[in-house]
Amino acid sequence: MKKRTFILFLPLFLVLFNACEKQDSAEEETYEVAVPITQPIAEFRSSVKIQEPKAIIEAGKIYSYKDYVFVNDKYQGIHIIDNSDHYVPEKIAYLKIPKNVDIAVKDEMLYADSGMDLVVFDISDINNIKQVERLENVFPNTNYVVPEGAAFVDNQNFDPQSEVVVGYVMESRKIEMTDYGDDIVFFDNAAEVSYSSGGGNSGTGGSMARFKIVSDYLYAVDQQSIMVFDISSLTDPQKLSEEYVGWDIETIFNEKDHLYLGSTTGMYIYSIEDPEKPAFVSRVQHVMGCDPVVVKDDIAYVTIRGGNWCGQEESELVLIDVSDKAAPQTLGAYVMENPYGLGVREDKLFVCDGTAGLKVYDLTNTPDLVLADHFQDVNTYDVIPLEDVLLMIGDNILNQYNYKNNEVNLISSFSLN
Repeated sequence: MKKRTFILFLPLFLVLFNACEKQDSAEEETYEVAVPITQPIAEFRSSVKIQEPKAIIEAGKIYSYKDYVFVNDKYQGIHIIDNSDHYVPEKIAYLKIPKNVDIAVKDEMLYADSGMDLVVFDISDINNIKQVERLENVFPNTNYVVPEGAAFVDNQNFDPQSEVVVGYVMESRKIEMTDYGDDIVFFDNAAEVSYSSGGGNSGTGGSMARFKIVSDYLYAVDQQSIMVFDISSLTDPQKLSEEYVGWDIETIFNEKDHLYLGSTTGMYIYSIEDPEKPAFVSRVQHVMGCDPVVVKDDIAYVTIRGGNWCGQEESELVLIDVSDKAAPQTLGAYVMENPYGLGVREDKLFVCDGTAGLKVYDLTNTPDLVLADHFQDVNTYDVIPLEDVLLMIGDNILNQYNYKNNEVNLISSFSLN
């Protein structure tokens, strides 16, 4: 019998199995099955384009470099915005980068993931952007989003050696839940599936980032690993290493000579005293929840979002003392509604509490935080506190705030549609 491979989604895990021969005791039920839409790898790699500005489909992560703001259009590409005038930002270009999630910039070179590859662009002339390099197959665990409501993914006709998954169609099918056999794989994150696909002038990313540039190195995390790239030769990056961390790594943050990795089950601390070989230091475990992390001085601030596939019911802002990197201690928690990204600068902490809006906390008496301001009429995803302005993305809108002189004031709202 021809084997058919499925991926089964359950609240806290998913199971990969092969369908078996029918048995008299088997029960047949109808499930929604996601069937991959594929593209030949060669065609996928040749589809990167520099295009005119266009409407965004779904805003993802944000990145700031000089007078420009880069906004990820989830899995589609990057919108480039001239932000030299914070009151009147302007779209100037669009980089079509299929399956893009993250970027980072150093000395006029933009590094972007495109599925399993790392692509490098020269943006020294923003009106004449050029692709200068592509490192193939450097991200072995490519993340792709499965449609909401899918119980199974049918990869029967997908060949990862010659194709890339670029989307899905949904089908209702009757499936027998008979025997899983021995081929069972557990994951924590049922929203994104992982599969095997065969110091300088750098910018600033938000807390949801998976890319981080530190000096001459680009650190990148996927769902289970941390990868190190030497970018001392800007147009010729070299992958140095890849190390397994754990399941469901989501974000990366740098503070001095340490990296802080956020996952659905805790925060990992890695030393980069040897920048080419990140070394595990410790882990703070918490209940299941989606979490980015930012750090200021000796305090890590972590948002834990519950009420979804991450597994936790309650949402919180958690404070962790990381003065002793080998033995971090939780200091306390504040109740949130549905937090996403956050940012910290000077004595202010900015928390994107989803549909509950943007919350601004005074850190003067940390760990006793004071809610200094609350913008409730915005849907928030991530923030970047720059020296002169706060960038905030949510609902396909780039909001900018002035936060000097102990006041936070909205100065512009720019629709990306």
